[in-house]
Amino acid sequence: MSKKEKLMARLLSKPKDFTFEELTALLGYFDYEQTKLGKTSGSRVVFTNGDGDYIRLHKPHPRNILKPYQVEDVITALQERGLL
Repeated sequence: MSKKEKLMARLLSKPKDFTFEELTALLGYFDYEQTKLGKTSGSRVVFTNGDGDYIRLHKPHPRNILKPYQVEDVITALQERGLL
């Protein structure tokens, strides 16, 4: 099982400890890159790919663990695009 497949399986299991780094790595496999929303974006980030698709969310802080609703949102977004 590849790292990509392991991360996909982990995301789909909806763990309570899925980290922002794991999300960044997984989205990187689908050619998404993290960008800030502007000079004063704070914790808001956008993951975009070359096709103009994007996934927006707040970077978790102070801990690096995504909230359950964020995991659900990412799963929904990737399923809508046919990536999961």
